[in-house]
Amino acid sequence: KALNEIKASLGWRVVYAWVGDDPCGDGDLPPWSGVTCSTQGDYRVVTELEVYAVSIVGPFPIAVTNLLDLTRLDLHNNKLTGPIPPQIGRLKRLRILNLRWNKLQDVIPAEIGELKRLTHLSLSFNNFKGEIPKEIANLPELRYLYLQENRLTGRIPPELGILPNFRHLDVGNNHLVGTIRELIRFEGSFPVLRNLYLNNNYLTGGVPAQLANLTNLEILYLSHNKMSGTIPLALAHIPKLTYLYLDHNQFSGRIPDAFYKHPFLKEMYIEGNAFRPGVNPIGIHKVLELTDTEFLV
Repeated sequence: KALNEIKASLGWRVVYAWVGDDPCGDGDLPPWSGVTCSTQGDYRVVTELEVYAVSIVGPFPIAVTNLLDLTRLDLHNNKLTGPIPPQIGRLKRLRILNLRWNKLQDVIPAEIGELKRLTHLSLSFNNFKGEIPKEIANLPELRYLYLQENRLTGRIPPELGILPNFRHLDVGNNHLVGTIRELIRFEGSFPVLRNLYLNNNYLTGGVPAQLANLTNLEILYLSHNKMSGTIPLALAHIPKLTYLYLDHNQFSGRIPDAFYKHPFLKEMYIEGNAFRPGVNPIGIHKVLELTDTEFLV
């Protein structure tokens, strides 16, 4: 019933591939394209819904939230508008939620914090506004959080740092404020974080030496903020630091020689700061773009 309700509201390309009345396949008919079913007892239930890049137009289909056995919901690269309904919190088994590249708006609902099994959350490239809900820190399994290219404001919740499996945070290209010191203020913050994208926001303050406690960090992307001060030597001791983007801030002073001897550091971009003469970049700068392959479990 839920999927037929969705079918009635979707673009023609999906409807064309959704033949018959049973989404899981009936007799000679195959399952609907993008629909994965599993058998539970005497019933077949929909466990995955992947309907992307088919020009779905209109509001988020609330009927999706009746599919209580969903583990994967992927509606990325469509033309969905309006808010994510608070009923999203009903999908207690959801592990992957990918809504990137739509036209969704309003605030990110706090009810996402009820999806306790979520490992991947991508809401990037939409029009979300307001603050990042601190309820996201209630997701103990969360590994990847993509919020870039929205209109989010306020501070990044430091509570995210207590997530034990959290590997990737991208909040680039928003209107966020605050300091890195505030973000890592809890002891033992971000124990397994590899990638930290804070670029193109309004962050201020300096780079605290305590950031070196994030010993798994590989990418640190601070470009295009309003940060200042000097670059601490401690950062050069992050063992696997590979990409360090400091460009277009208000940093000053020298960059310690240890950065130039780092065994893994491929790129360090420093343009648009007030560093002393003689401070040189490392490598050739390129914009790091994430692909959907990084979204696979």
